[in-house]
Amino acid sequence: MAKHTSADPSMLLDPSFGEPEAMARVLEAHPDYRVLRRLKPSLDFGRKASGDVFKMAVLDTETTGLDASKERIIELALLVVDVDLGTGLPLRISAVYDELEDPGKPIPPEAGRVTGITDDMVRGKRLDDERIAALMQGVQLVVAHNARFDRGFVEQRLPLFAAVPWACSLADLDWSSQGRGSAKLEFLAHELGLFYDAHRAEMDCHALLAVLAQPLPVAGITGLAHLIQAAQTDSHRVSATGSPFESKDVLRARGYRWDADRKVWHTQVSNAEALDAECAWLKQSVYKGRAAAVEVSRFSALERHSSRAGVSSVITL
Repeated sequence: MAKHTSADPSMLLDPSFGEPEAMARVLEAHPDYRVLRRLKPSLDFGRKASGDVFKMAVLDTETTGLDASKERIIELALLVVDVDLGTGLPLRISAVYDELEDPGKPIPPEAGRVTGITDDMVRGKRLDDERIAALMQGVQLVVAHNARFDRGFVEQRLPLFAAVPWACSLADLDWSSQGRGSAKLEFLAHELGLFYDAHRAEMDCHALLAVLAQPLPVAGITGLAHLIQAAQTDSHRVSATGSPFESKDVLRARGYRWDADRKVWHTQVSNAEALDAECAWLKQSVYKGRAAAVEVSRFSALERHSSRAGVSSVITL
């Protein structure tokens, strides 16, 4: 009988070779295969702090729809996580909260299909406001994947979240520059060899924490460390006020978005240095050296990803 190497998938045909993990190791050692393992949440990561400890909440919601002014939360989950500021790694999850809430109306079929949450599951259920407030004591930052969505719903239901800084693992982290082909949470988890039951709030939180606990491929620091740093700096929304119509394709290619209500193209930049670079680009590429006045709004982590306005000013180019 031929001797098999450790990377030979034909070993899987051997009846004595039946342990799933052993089979997985053989497959992942072969260049033609990739292996996904189910994410197994952990509350303690077996690490000791090498520096100061930062307390954050990783949060996710499931809702009846997309518009926070009309729709309602049907599930809210949060993990209270101690993070070592010296390494950017999670030390432990000190608390887990996951609860359903009756939205007071039937769950739309689309929301039910995505989440698996039914009217029977939420009937009579309500979030525990006092418990959530107690868990949030001392939390220095709330992190969510697409925080603008979650923050709108959560602040409407639980106003205490308006007084806490937020960071967004979708908007505050440029996954493309880190070599990732998508910023979707499931894709990012798959890149780490993980899969999970998506679109239930607690598992989404555990998946996000697992993704952010890894070193970013280019930056070298963990996603958690990056978001903590980002929350310490003001960001700026730059509006290309009065930009010529023919510049729309250039603006779109740059990543600007059209605000139909304000009728202006706008983008976000992460700090004062990036703001200076953006203004220089606008003067040259959009206004072609002509004098222009652009509106700039400054946001701290307390206002960022919320509907609240930042501090506005006008910069003359």
